[in-house]
Order: sequence, then structure tokens, then C-alpha cells
Amino acid sequence: MFKGIGNIAAIWKQANEIGGQMEKLGENLKLRRTTGTSGGGMVEIELNGILEVLHCKIDPQLMSQGDGELLEDLLVAAMNQAIEKGKQLHAEALQELTGGMQLPGMREALGKLGGMGPRE
Repeated sequence: MFKGIGNIAAIWKQANEIGGQMEKLGENLKLRRTTGTSGGGMVEIELNGILEVLHCKIDPQLMSQGDGELLEDLLVAAMNQAIEKGKQLHAEALQELTGGMQLPGMREALGKLGGMGPRE
């Protein structure tokens, strides 16, 4: 009746270790940076590894043109590029954590670090 208790304890210990690794990973991702640009560098968006926007730079020349629609388009393009690079940081972190093994549920767990949810 109690044969499985040892296995449950081992699984629980392993889950706690993975949880600790995930916390460290989240802290590491907060320190990593990625940048998206558009308009030949006229718009630049910097994110950390958990996809928080840290900085937005817009060339003053672009601002003086008064073309709001162009500025909006360039901001969206730079943000999308930065997010894609941020997702790549997540994928690299996942590879580091798992040693390249594809473990069920790890993508979803890693996605929760940045509030991304599962990656496509």
C-alpha cells in the first residue's frame, strides 16, 4: 500500500528543484536584453527577456515630420521584431534548462515567466 510513497517523495523533490531553476531562469531573463528596430534605426524598442519594454527611442527627425501614421507603423514593426527576439531568448533559455530535451509542459511553464503563454 505504501510502496509508491518513496516515488512520490522523489518526484516532489525533483519538482521543487525544477521550480527553483525556473525562478533563477526568470531572474536571468530579466537581465537579458533584446532590441527591435525599424525605419533604418529611426525607431528602437528595447525589451528584457520576460518581454517587458525597457526603452523606446524615436529619432527626433521622425518626430518633426509630423506623420503620426508612419510613426505608429514603425513602432509596431520595431515592437514585433523585439518580441520575436525575446521569444528566441525564451527558446534559448529552455534549451539551457532542459539540455535540449523536449519536456512536456516546459514551453508553457517558461512562457508564464513572461506572461506569454504557449509559444506557437
